[in-house]
Amino acid sequence: MCGRFSLHSSPHVVELQFGLAHAPAFDPRYNIAPGTPILAVRADASHARSGSFLDWGLIPSWAKDPAIGHRLINARAEQVAEKPAFRSAFRRRRCIIPADGFYEWQATGGRKQPYYIRPRENELFGFAGLYEHWKGPDGVVGSCTVITTAANALMRPLHDRMPAILEVGDYAHWLDPDNPDPDALVAMLRPAASERMTAHPVSLRVNSVRNDDADLIAEGGRGPVSGSDLLL
Repeated sequence: MCGRFSLHSSPHVVELQFGLAHAPAFDPRYNIAPGTPILAVRADASHARSGSFLDWGLIPSWAKDPAIGHRLINARAEQVAEKPAFRSAFRRRRCIIPADGFYEWQATGGRKQPYYIRPRENELFGFAGLYEHWKGPDGVVGSCTVITTAANALMRPLHDRMPAILEVGDYAHWLDPDNPDPDALVAMLRPAASERMTAHPVSLRVNSVRNDDADLIAEGGRGPVSGSDLLL
């Protein structure tokens, strides 16, 4: 699964990587959690790309209760074309979620040790995602989900799933709302090459969403650990 990630590249770098005319302003975030607004890149009918913030946790347009979004922070690549919660968005509302790295936890010695996973070259990258619009009593809510795929060799000791990381050359095809080929789209949702990624243990401080600073992604982690940090 993918339950936490970071985005600390500048808006200008995001603009360049994802071909945006302008990226919205945002502060570096090192502990992005579900239920919070996250940056998503989308394309309109003219294929122009824009970045905006959507709630992390997809709310299908037909949902009666927006709380369903808490259960839909991830979408399995094997199910996106057919599962009712995702199939409409998969056909017409695909997005890319910029990230610099993500976290996963490994059960070891009676506790869960967090790891930070990123490209070896510290490159900004993009998760494959889906987005929806849900009309509620207070207006329209935009939400999204991160697609996951089978773990690669690097990730398998930590978890059997990982976020689907898109190749730069696939961005245009993934975002194209008129792309009619579901098989080609699903083929983009493959595990990233292990040799291009690295993982290192980090502080248990990442367990608490209250902590959000650059020390969280440091190898081994730094800073005091409180009792609440021990609970995931």
